[in-house]
Amino acid sequence: MITIDEFKKGEITIGLITNAEVIEGSDKLLKLTVDFAEENPRTVVSGIRKYFADPAELIGVKCAFATNLEPRPLMGIPSEAMILAVSNDEVFSLLRVSENTPQGLKVK
Repeated sequence: MITIDEFKKGEITIGLITNAEVIEGSDKLLKLTVDFAEENPRTVVSGIRKYFADPAELIGVKCAFATNLEPRPLMGIPSEAMILAVSNDEVFSLLRVSENTPQGLKVK
């Protein structure tokens, strides 16, 4: 169990995926470009490749990301956020929001 104050340290922000591409040399990772309504888009590297036959189907999707994590390099590419999803052996789903939800909006 964590306190509410510890929980509040996490920042979850809605982002719009503007580009998605395969990372050469990896069968698990995709490189996403995500618009959080900031000055510059962020790069997000995520191990979701097996769920998307064509990464382009992610372009235009709005979903939730953890955005106040320290950047972490994956395959030499700094990942500046983490996409949020749910999964088990039978189900995988990104935490998507409706199209009219503005990117940059914080989850409260």
